[in-house]
Amino acid sequence: MTPSDGMLQHPFSATIREERGQDGSIILVGPWRRPINLLKRQSYANHASIHDDATAQGLGFQGGTIEGPTHFSQFAPLLYHAFGSSWFDFGSISVTYKQASYEGEELQARMSQVASDSANLSMVKRDGTVVLMGNAGVGSPPENSFARQRLTASRALAEPRILAGCHPGLAAPKVCIRLDAKTPLGGLYPFSLVEKLDVITEPSPWYSEETNTPWTRAILPVEMISVLCQSVADQDPFPIRQPVVGLFADQEVVVIDGPLYPGVNYELERKIVHLSETPKTESMWIRTMVREKATSRLCAEMLLNQAFLKASSELYEF
Repeated sequence: MTPSDGMLQHPFSATIREERGQDGSIILVGPWRRPINLLKRQSYANHASIHDDATAQGLGFQGGTIEGPTHFSQFAPLLYHAFGSSWFDFGSISVTYKQASYEGEELQARMSQVASDSANLSMVKRDGTVVLMGNAGVGSPPENSFARQRLTASRALAEPRILAGCHPGLAAPKVCIRLDAKTPLGGLYPFSLVEKLDVITEPSPWYSEETNTPWTRAILPVEMISVLCQSVADQDPFPIRQPVVGLFADQEVVVIDGPLYPGVNYELERKIVHLSETPKTESMWIRTMVREKATSRLCAEMLLNQAFLKASSELYEF
């Protein structure tokens, strides 16, 4: 049991307002925020990534893109408003990324609660462009969560080129990982937790080492669970034909027995569960299980559709 949230400092300062939807539903709306791109220096397989301006522009993007799970933090105040601290204990967020966003753009998180344990999400730009759509809640995510729907509906990869040699069931060796406050996370995530918290869209005393929380210790922002899971991707033995540029297309993070904490050793189990394609991408769907190293307790899972752009590979002509 955790102490009542009412006995503790409110975790977010964001002003949340209500709008009435066309169907009469109540929509919770967060403030406009400008996410920061901390991945401009990201290096993957000895080349720049989609978050680098020149690389992204060469592929037709406006500039280096904001990594998708960065947006999860803007939903945290809305989800806390709806579900309390339980969302950090056993909550989920499941999204499909619709459009890229760029540093300097203003984004707004929107949420409509559809049941006592679930809500629909969207994020929009000032001009109305939808950046992502999804759902979230507490307890086990539904089978029709956004990412799982996309997985079920995806077209199987028939003739892999970029992912030739990959197959469902292919697993990576278990890896031990921890996020310490001031330790940079490597080539894939060239920043520390402190550097992230300096620019996070929704700061919270619950992410600080100096504050009291319902768990009597600081917790990791949910967006950092994605970082925890993906920071070891360059160690995966999955045969991806390089050079190629990838991006996140669909993603689900499920906290099973949380929250997750900085300074704790976790063990990651990563496995390919599906290969799919679109006219522009080859995709590798990876499920990552996060266990506390000391106890083998399953803390969280992540499902990620990592889509590789055919136009970035010498194996395709466009």
